[in-house]
Amino acid sequence: MEDRSLIERLARHLAAAEPADWPVRVEDAASILALIKEPDAAMRAAGDAGIWHAMIDAALRERWGVGRLAADEDAPPGSDEEGEIRLTPDSVGGDRADWVHLHPEQEKRP
Repeated sequence: MEDRSLIERLARHLAAAEPADWPVRVEDAASILALIKEPDAAMRAAGDAGIWHAMIDAALRERWGVGRLAADEDAPPGSDEEGEIRLTPDSVGGDRADWVHLHPEQEKRP
């Protein structure tokens, strides 16, 4: 069995009905990982939430190395995947997982 990244395994699972189309499911896989980045109470009780965050961040960074979409190949360098929005160097932070981070201070409930 190949040693595939978590995000690729998720994308392949999501594309089970159309196995060749797994690259188009990478964004869906990244969304799932972003949702589970914040552990629930049972997960926090079982282990270190900081380690979990670091592990999910590492898995999200893998998104940039797997299953480049066909649109990626046509998009001009320095633009979004669809080639519609020009991205300047200051629009994206040094952490390639920034785009999916949940900011706890914004998520606090009254």
